[in-house]
Amino acid sequence: MRRGRTLPEQEGRAGLALISPTLVITLVVVVVPLLWAIMLAFQDVRLINIRQSGLFGDYTLDNFAYVLAEPGFWSALVNTLVYTVAGTALSIVIGLVAALALRGRFRGRTMVRASILIPYVAPVVAVAFLWETMLNPQYGIVNTWLEEPIAFLTQARGTFLGVEVPVALLTVIAFEAWRYFPFAFLFILARIQALPSELEEAATVDGATPTQRFRYVILPQLWRIIALLSVLRFVFTFTKFDDVYLLTGGGAGTEVVSVRVYNFLTARDDIGASAAQAIVLAVVLVVFLVVYLRFFGGGERGEQG
Repeated sequence: MRRGRTLPEQEGRAGLALISPTLVITLVVVVVPLLWAIMLAFQDVRLINIRQSGLFGDYTLDNFAYVLAEPGFWSALVNTLVYTVAGTALSIVIGLVAALALRGRFRGRTMVRASILIPYVAPVVAVAFLWETMLNPQYGIVNTWLEEPIAFLTQARGTFLGVEVPVALLTVIAFEAWRYFPFAFLFILARIQALPSELEEAATVDGATPTQRFRYVILPQLWRIIALLSVLRFVFTFTKFDDVYLLTGGGAGTEVVSVRVYNFLTARDDIGASAAQAIVLAVVLVVFLVVYLRFFGGGERGEQG
């Protein structure tokens, strides 16, 4: 030990040295691009004049006024919320059902559980192409089961049982639920496996039905993991781009804000408006997360009290 330097000081310096590579990577990969995007959002920057933009450029709110004034932005934001909430809820519900169905012992259980993960681990390009082929109105296998072919990915509206429904949007929501329910399945199954079997056995002895055992014994012990899954899947789905873009390109009433940001950047070369939309998307997401965390945190404090 060097003179004049205590053990806590040495440990602090060693800890700083260990985390400094992570801090540098985070700064370069996350913080600097974020600050640059915020800077571009307040400047009139296009691809042709991006070299003239800088830290001391002319800052303005015109990009935000332009983005918020366009009617397409609000419809895209509504699509994003519907897509996120419905996709998150469906993926968790399907994952819960699958975990309950596969929690017991049976022949080939390991193989079945492993096959459940295929939609999640398969490349998104491959599974999107598979869905496009299956749902094609001309040669798709799904339409061979229907009396009249349906353009699932290119038809904005359709009538089902006398009710008009957004066909393409519901299709991408179904794809989202199918692709990511294994994520919820893993979390929920791990929690179910850790539940004490004595509780369910006691409920069975007391004459509880399977529905009652699920409602009063299993479900209360899954709320925390379901809440965690809800916030994780909400964040991931709210900013999702590749699934929607590969399936529909944002057409047929499925344009979400992330696809709209990409279209502004590539089709219009309007970097400032793209950055402004991305910032608005991030702000909306932060607001939803703050509301959720305050609500969930209050529930935890109430339980502890």
